[in-house]
Amino acid sequence: MSDSTGPIAAPVDAGNPLLAAWTTPFETPPFETIRPEHFVPAFERAFADHAAEIAAIVNDPTEPDFDNTVTALERSGKLLNKVAAVFYDLVSAHSSPELLKIDEEVSLRMARHWNPIMMNAVLFGRIAALRDKRQSLDLTPEQQRLLERTYTRFHRSGAGLDDAAKTRMAEINERLAQLGTSFSHHLLGDEQDWVMELGEDDTEGLPASFVAAAKAAAEERGMPGKAVITLSRSSVEPFLKMSSRRDLREKVYRAFIARGDNGNDNDNNAIIGEILSLREESAKLLGYPTFAAYRLEDSMAKTPEAVRGLLERVWKPARARALADRDALQELVAEEGGNFKLAPWDWRYYAEKLRQRRANFDDAAIKPYLTLDGMIAAAFDTATRLFGITFAERRDVPVWHPDVRVWEVKDQDGAHRGLFYGDYYARPSKRSGAWMTSLRDQQKLDGAVAPLIINVCNFAKGAGGEPSLLSPDDARTLFHEFGHGLHGMLSDVTYPSLSGTSVFTDFVELPSQLYEHWQEQPQVLRQFARHYQTGEPLPDDLLQRFLAARKFGQGFATVEFVSSALLDLEFHTQPAASIGEIRAFERKELDKIGMPEEIALRHRPTQFGHIFSGDHYASGYYSYMWSEVMDADAFGAFEEAGDIFAADVAKRLRDDIYASGGSRDPEEAYVAFRGRKPEPDALLRRRGLLDTPEAA
Repeated sequence: MSDSTGPIAAPVDAGNPLLAAWTTPFETPPFETIRPEHFVPAFERAFADHAAEIAAIVNDPTEPDFDNTVTALERSGKLLNKVAAVFYDLVSAHSSPELLKIDEEVSLRMARHWNPIMMNAVLFGRIAALRDKRQSLDLTPEQQRLLERTYTRFHRSGAGLDDAAKTRMAEINERLAQLGTSFSHHLLGDEQDWVMELGEDDTEGLPASFVAAAKAAAEERGMPGKAVITLSRSSVEPFLKMSSRRDLREKVYRAFIARGDNGNDNDNNAIIGEILSLREESAKLLGYPTFAAYRLEDSMAKTPEAVRGLLERVWKPARARALADRDALQELVAEEGGNFKLAPWDWRYYAEKLRQRRANFDDAAIKPYLTLDGMIAAAFDTATRLFGITFAERRDVPVWHPDVRVWEVKDQDGAHRGLFYGDYYARPSKRSGAWMTSLRDQQKLDGAVAPLIINVCNFAKGAGGEPSLLSPDDARTLFHEFGHGLHGMLSDVTYPSLSGTSVFTDFVELPSQLYEHWQEQPQVLRQFARHYQTGEPLPDDLLQRFLAARKFGQGFATVEFVSSALLDLEFHTQPAASIGEIRAFERKELDKIGMPEEIALRHRPTQFGHIFSGDHYASGYYSYMWSEVMDADAFGAFEEAGDIFAADVAKRLRDDIYASGGSRDPEEAYVAFRGRKPEPDALLRRRGLLDTPEAA
């Protein structure tokens, strides 16, 4: 059933650590012995093993039952999951030209392997027969959920289509796999190819800590003694906020928004057009009018109309606030004698000045207190106080880069719960952004399996032994990704398909965004925000100014996000043939919603990896905001209890949200935790937009 074309290294087992038993601590991947040439033969063996396991289920002559069909599916593919987890971690977090070339082959082979499985009529028939008589099967609630999710997954993959449609769907899936891989490689290529060297006269306005990080970035790129700005967001955004050199701000800004849109070998425009056409075709094969209608049916939102309703509800007050801020920023430009119209590369710089004036606060004042180690300790301590788990660093676990750190996670009774890997620093071999993934998911199908959870970030590394200093946004990102990590670490389900973050896209951001709330709590900051040189705690007056300034700039932040989410929705609801040239479509849609020209999209199309490097967030970028409605409301449960670590609320949070994975309907899980559905105005209230006239 697996594809066997292409050159194969032989013999597949000889000396291949991916195919051997791992004797490392906790049976973790032996990264120091894994080389690029090991992956193709390992995948080949894994495809063959999995195909044989699926064939055994399909050809089983006995009547389908839950164990010989659904449970057997859950047990299948262990080697494939193991090899793929290691491979995709390296491709994303520590790539090389060799790995990227292999990725092009593997993405196609993966599609060719899964297509005949997910569209197997006999296998789908067995699953459908079980679903039809599910009331008489005496299943546990988790088994009922697994059966329904398994049926849905196969149905939505085209298992019920006729042969001609299945053939076409397989062709589409293969091509989409290739295009998504090319998109991400192009984006990484543009990010790797560009740096801006800072001369002695180019550092005006930049604090010493930022210049030190720029020197560390140069060192990482083989440019010792230099200082460079890279296209990592953690380099670009602070530069745009602090640099007094308007010409350099423009240069950095233009390079940042042009990623994937430079007319070079890394250009993503044609890829986007083809992806949209193929997604639309696949949706129509399955009986849906648009890809968005197909994708959103299997979500909390259910329909494009529901998504648009939420986004437009937020867009109006956010845009009004942003326009008012724009006018204030323009006045500030004039006041300083600037004879120019505010441009996108000016916004962050003058917004920081305005924030200093209105709230007497700027990021540069608090960054010396937000060390990376301090914020890691804060995230761990918060988890200990909420959920009773503890973290102890392990130096005997193999890692893929010397900067990666590993902690053993234990429950309150001392039992091993899993490992947590933290890969925090930006480097050329790592794609931009921040994410959580896993090397192994929690399950209990055949004995307890402890998870191996990863957080990857792109923070600027301190130079010369100095600690890495985080901006408030960086610190929030650390807590966000750790919230995802807890979703994986605290998972307590039987079946692997329901483990951890295996939930609807518009629910998966709830555990992460909810966790962000603790990062900005006074009692957390008073304990863990300490000056990197003196060790002194964050002064109370600076803490109060930071808290007061939190809602400043929410118009800008909301506009740059919601505009991206609306564009994602339009890409996947309008006929692909009508979209035409991507840049023109982007401009037309932004004009339609009244996008302030001084604000850029959070992600322009050619760099929108969330929706084009794969389809996980396609038609689903809104999910962050859908989840924010819940997270803003959910933290209210702790506030109402009068204790942000209230034990009874924390227990419900662990049991109903973090531990349950995909084993129950997300709305049911939320109501179990909160006692009711979320209050939509909590989001506007949290962002300080409820008092804007357009919010009424």
